[in-house]
Amino acid sequence: MAERFAYYGISSNLIIYLTGPLGQSTATAAANVNAWSGTAFLSPLVGAFIADSFWGQYRTIVIASLVYILGLGLLTLSAALRSSISSQLQIIFFFLSLYLVALAQGGHKPSVQAFGAYQFDEENERERKAKSSFFNWWNFFLSTSVLIGLLVLSYVQENLSWELGFGIPCIVMCFSLSIFLLGSMTYRFRINNDQRNPFVRIIRVFGEAAKNRNIFLDKVMIEPNNQKGSESKVCSINDIEDAKEIIRLVPILLTCLTYTVVYAQSTTLFTKQGATMDRYIFSSFQIPSAALQSFTPATLVIFIPIYDRVIVPIARAITRKPSGISMLQRVGSGLFLSVVSMVVAGFVERKRLEAAIENGLSASPNGTVPMSVFWLAPQFLILGVGDVLTLVGLQEFVYDQFPVDLKSMSFAVGLGLVGSGSFLSSFLISAIDKFTKGNGGESWFSDDLNKAHLDYFYWLLAGVSAFSFSAYVYFARSYTYSTRIAV
Repeated sequence: MAERFAYYGISSNLIIYLTGPLGQSTATAAANVNAWSGTAFLSPLVGAFIADSFWGQYRTIVIASLVYILGLGLLTLSAALRSSISSQLQIIFFFLSLYLVALAQGGHKPSVQAFGAYQFDEENERERKAKSSFFNWWNFFLSTSVLIGLLVLSYVQENLSWELGFGIPCIVMCFSLSIFLLGSMTYRFRINNDQRNPFVRIIRVFGEAAKNRNIFLDKVMIEPNNQKGSESKVCSINDIEDAKEIIRLVPILLTCLTYTVVYAQSTTLFTKQGATMDRYIFSSFQIPSAALQSFTPATLVIFIPIYDRVIVPIARAITRKPSGISMLQRVGSGLFLSVVSMVVAGFVERKRLEAAIENGLSASPNGTVPMSVFWLAPQFLILGVGDVLTLVGLQEFVYDQFPVDLKSMSFAVGLGLVGSGSFLSSFLISAIDKFTKGNGGESWFSDDLNKAHLDYFYWLLAGVSAFSFSAYVYFARSYTYSTRIAV
């Protein structure tokens, strides 16, 4: 919870800090946020490799937490020294600190979730059933911490000081590490009976398969020259089955990539939209634009208990399945909602542009459009329900289907998917920005959002998401679940 509180306490308002105190343009700031977010979500691939191959999950969590605290401390210092150093040096110092946090998340995020899931005994039927709810409630408490971080830290950053807004997460991370260490004697640790590096085993299977492209993957356990009397095993049957499990996941993961591009908009363009609208709740209280992102975790906090305690039992009674609906059905439902979210976002943005024109604000980049910021709530809420279904469902699905010795990597793959979506979003924004203003026209992402066309971009994403959803349904219908139990 503390790590998510810290991460979203920074990321939610990052685009405001970049376009404000650091003076970057909207397109540049959005690209920088997506690049950093992408790095933060891809770095777990490295962290999971280290955890599964060398350090183990427990040690990785401790080391990553210390690096996280260091990064947050330097980030606070960079904000405090903003008026004392040159702007160029400040930017370098700031981004070095920021990427140190991204590096720390690489070790912390996949390890702590895999370590938590391993506390359930796969051989115990009651605990195996409880593990399905673990993913729901894990994300419930994470969303609660994100919600608190968005509401509290965004207000502190915009109304008190950026130094305090960055410093509070540092203090919270110090406290959480202390609590984690206190429970060390009660944890269940996995003993790996196979001393071989799990990554080496899987890579060896793919390497042998590549050298023998004319035979099936199952045959890579036979010496490649196919000579009689030379049938010494290169890879075990378990190694080959592990490799096949990973291959089966690839089409599913690729068709979910567009969802993560949609997800990336909630922390960038949605926030910039809100900054141009009427954000007053009362005559004297204006909510920070970044606080709008609280709609998504608030939806998770509300919907996860409903899903786990109401929808799943009803679905279980109808389908006779322990999980109610299959993991792939759950993920697919969220993919469909991402299409709906982008369609709604496009229409809301069109209405916002019309309101700007009607009130003579098309040439006033700093003017406030007389339209309540709560018009953005539906797109946040729909995407929030989509997160419960797709992102949480994908975590459970990949963890369940991934090889036993690579459970940290299973979470890293899901995070890497989100990171890839952020990078892809950054690429799309940069490419479309360059293309649409290439002939002297107005960019879809103009610094003056009242002249921009975010509505076109949202509808483009809706079309791409619809295509990806169709492809997902095709691959999901033919997917065969792995039934191997961890021992």
